[in-house]
Amino acid sequence: MKGELRNPLAGLKSFGSVLLAALLLTSCDSTPNERRAAARTAGRELDSAARTATHKLARIGKATATYNAANRARRARPLDPRQQLAMEATLLGPYNGQINSLTPQDLPAAYGQLVRETRAQRATWTDRDWDYARAVYQRLNDQLKQVRLDMPARDEVRVRARQAEFVSLQAGRTVKGIDAATRQQPK
Repeated sequence: MKGELRNPLAGLKSFGSVLLAALLLTSCDSTPNERRAAARTAGRELDSAARTATHKLARIGKATATYNAANRARRARPLDPRQQLAMEATLLGPYNGQINSLTPQDLPAAYGQLVRETRAQRATWTDRDWDYARAVYQRLNDQLKQVRLDMPARDEVRVRARQAEFVSLQAGRTVKGIDAATRQQPK
């Protein structure tokens, strides 16, 4: 019988030697008092890190609430139609004034123009400028809803990619605003 143990005590001998080695190694590395002191120190460090993280999280939460309140108050004010037209002219270039007449073939290029201009100018924009840009973006989206069923799938994919990029740029601005509000919070 090939795979059976010929000596039933052979397995116990190897287990016993492993157990003995483990006991010798664990008993030699430290005393209970040293382990207790190390655990106490690690516990204090963990508590300190938890307090710091809690404090930072509270600051970020307050800053986010402050930013959101200011954001809601700003958005509650109506947009100036003249500035809205100026922003549309800036962002859409050759498609300015044509949003409601854009065809399924024109929409991908119009979204491309919007994203290119947003990328180029976003560094100098205020939150209010982003409100006007968002209004232009919303008007393009409304036109897309009107003609989407007539749009080829490949063009719709390009439009969706540009929409995602615009939303990403906008989210980046929001993050910067929250970061600035966090820096203004007292430490």
